[in-house]
Amino acid sequence: MSVLPQFLTLPEATEAVTPFEVRVSDAAIDDLHRRLAGIRWPDRELVDDWSQGVPLAAAQQLVEHWLHRYDWRRFEARLNSFPQFRTRIDGVGIYFIHARSTHENAMPILLTHGWPGSIAEFVNVIERLTDPVKFGGKAEDAFHVVVPAIPGYGFSDKPRELGWNPARIARAWSVLMTERLGYRRWVAQGGDWGSAITTALAGQKPDGLLAAHVNLPMVVPAELPEHPTEAEAKALAGIEYFVTKGTGYADQMNTRPQTIGYALNDSPLALAMWMYEKFWDWTDNQGKPEDALSLDQMLDDISLYWFTGTGTSASRLYWEGVGETIRSHEFFSPGRSGGGRIEIPMGASLFPAETFNPPRHWAEQAWETVFYWNEVGAGGHFAAFEEPAIFAQEMWRAFRTFREQAQGQ
Repeated sequence: MSVLPQFLTLPEATEAVTPFEVRVSDAAIDDLHRRLAGIRWPDRELVDDWSQGVPLAAAQQLVEHWLHRYDWRRFEARLNSFPQFRTRIDGVGIYFIHARSTHENAMPILLTHGWPGSIAEFVNVIERLTDPVKFGGKAEDAFHVVVPAIPGYGFSDKPRELGWNPARIARAWSVLMTERLGYRRWVAQGGDWGSAITTALAGQKPDGLLAAHVNLPMVVPAELPEHPTEAEAKALAGIEYFVTKGTGYADQMNTRPQTIGYALNDSPLALAMWMYEKFWDWTDNQGKPEDALSLDQMLDDISLYWFTGTGTSASRLYWEGVGETIRSHEFFSPGRSGGGRIEIPMGASLFPAETFNPPRHWAEQAWETVFYWNEVGAGGHFAAFEEPAIFAQEMWRAFRTFREQAQGQ
C-alpha cells in the first residue's frame, strides 16, 4: 500500500499558551492537486437549478479554480500574520488567534465560528475590531480579539471521547478567557454552532462575562402563536423550510457522522461540495454562492478542513449537539432557547438571508435582558465572512454599553 502525505500534524499542546504557526507541507498540496486532477465526475443533474444539489458546471468551476488558480500559501500567510497559539484545556489542544488592540481600554471579545465555517470567517473582521479607527470607527470601540477553533475543527485537537457538546465547549472557552488569557471582564459573540456555544456560555454565567451577542438567535416561544404576526409567520416559515427541506446534511451528521466522514476525509471533491452547497443555500446571494463570497474565500475555508483532516471530526459535533437534542425530541421544539432563560445580557444582529430570524419578543421570553437587537440590510448565515464591515459596526455598536465595565484589562 502506498503511503500518502499525512494531514497536518499538530504539536502536542500543554497547559501553557504556546505560539503556533501554520505550515502545510508541499507534499500535502501536491497530493490535493493529484486528487483534484483525477476526479471521476458524475453525470449532469436533471434540473436547471440547484434543487438537486450543486450543479455539475458549478462544481467543475470551483474545482478548476482550486486546482489551477487557488493559492493556499496566500491564506496561510494571512493566518500567520495574526498571533496564533495552542493550549490544552480539559484534555484537548485548543487553537486560537489572540490579536490585542493597541488602543487603550480595548474590550476583550471572544468570537466563535460554526459549520461549515471556521476561523476563516473572521479573518477580515479581526483588524476592524482591534483598530476601528483605520476603518472609520472610534478608538473607544476597539477590542482585544480571541478567535478559537472548536475542538475537532481546524488547528484544535480532535476529541478522543464523547461529550464535547456546546456546553462543554463553552466551559473550555471560559477557561481560555479567564485562566489562560487572564481577562477579568469580557464579552462573547457567535453564529451557527458559535451561537449555540455562546448561548450555553451565557447560561453558565462564568466570571467576567459581561454580555453575549449572536447572529442566529435560537429562540422559539413555549407556545406557538395561533394567529402569528407577519414577523412570526416569517420565522415559522423559516423553521418549516429548515426541518422539511434543509436538514439533509444535518440528518446525516447527527445520526451517522462516521459514514459521511469517510467521503469527507478521502475526497476533496466530496468535502468541497458538502460545504459549497451551504454557501449557496445560506448566503445572501442572487442565485450563486459567488455573489456573496469569492471562490478564494470559500476555498480558504474548504482547504482548511482538507489539510487538517477535520471533515469527520467536525461532523461529530452534530452527533453531540443536534443529534443529542433530536434523540431527546427537543430540536426546534417550543420553548427551546439553548438551555433555559438566560440571565446574562444578550443581544442579536439579524442578517436578512439567515436561515432563521425570530421576532424580538420571542427572544425576550428566553433572555432576561435584551440589550441590543438590530436588523441589518445585507448578509446571511456567515455574517462576518459575507459582510465584515457590517459585522464590525454591529460589534462596535452592540457592546458600547459595557465599555466602562470592561476597562482596565
